[in-house]
Amino acid sequence: MNIAASFLAALPGAAAQGIIWGVMAIGVYLTFRVLDVADLTVDGSIATGGAVCVMLIRAGVNTWLAMLAAMAAGLAAGLVTGLLHTKCRIPAILSGILTQLSLYSINLRIMGSKANQPISVDKYDLVVSQRFVRVLGLENPIPLLIITAAVLIAVLYWFFGTELGSAVRATGNNVNMASAQGIDTDSNIVLGLAISNGLVALAGALLSQFQGSVDVNMGRGAIVIGLAAVIIGEVVFGRVFTNFALKLAAVVIGAIVYYIVLQLVLTLGLNTNDLKLITAIIVAVFLTIPNLKGGLHVKSK
Repeated sequence: MNIAASFLAALPGAAAQGIIWGVMAIGVYLTFRVLDVADLTVDGSIATGGAVCVMLIRAGVNTWLAMLAAMAAGLAAGLVTGLLHTKCRIPAILSGILTQLSLYSINLRIMGSKANQPISVDKYDLVVSQRFVRVLGLENPIPLLIITAAVLIAVLYWFFGTELGSAVRATGNNVNMASAQGIDTDSNIVLGLAISNGLVALAGALLSQFQGSVDVNMGRGAIVIGLAAVIIGEVVFGRVFTNFALKLAAVVIGAIVYYIVLQLVLTLGLNTNDLKLITAIIVAVFLTIPNLKGGLHVKSK
């Protein structure tokens, strides 16, 4: 009974974190599924977003402006990766690794050469805070996070329905065919990577406020969590959510499911040192499910 009570008490926090990481996972989805590019920049850009946001808020900048600046920093990180890939002809995965490594030092400089910078809701006007996650009132971060995710999905749905957005999607579907149609594929790849990392940095800004601090290592393994959310969303809702906006929503729901499953595992008493192992197992299980379904379908014939 105590385990059930602890799990229920932790659900609001898990859901809130799931939505924040869902915003990050949308960025991963744009590169992984839309652009068909393996981008590892996100492990660095999520910390960049958090660092920029926290340091600006501590300097007295309005929280919303600080979040926009964090998003701009993520856009710049994605731009660098895109230019390394398209102009320097460095493979996409290596371009992301190079930018990610660079961002570690840059993030330390942004944070005043400190690995961790706290930000208290008592001293600063934060948009979201973990302290109020179980409060029935306007301070609760969950409604605002849901609205934020919904607005982002709506904007992305609109953008990818425009001529430019359709060109980006065409580039991801078949770069050679898109190029043959006169589409500037290099520019579209750079744009897609910039948008992706802008969203990731925004998630970092939200996460740092939610947990009350930013850490230079907060993005370590972020790409795995993003992929987990994408895969869970596709496995659970793939056949139902066929619309592009619904696919993005499925990614956010996938992140929430991931954090709820993770919270359940932790509530059952597993060591927190095993979090990365648990994440890998969860991703492996959801990657295997479609293959098992396919195998069963073939055997049934």
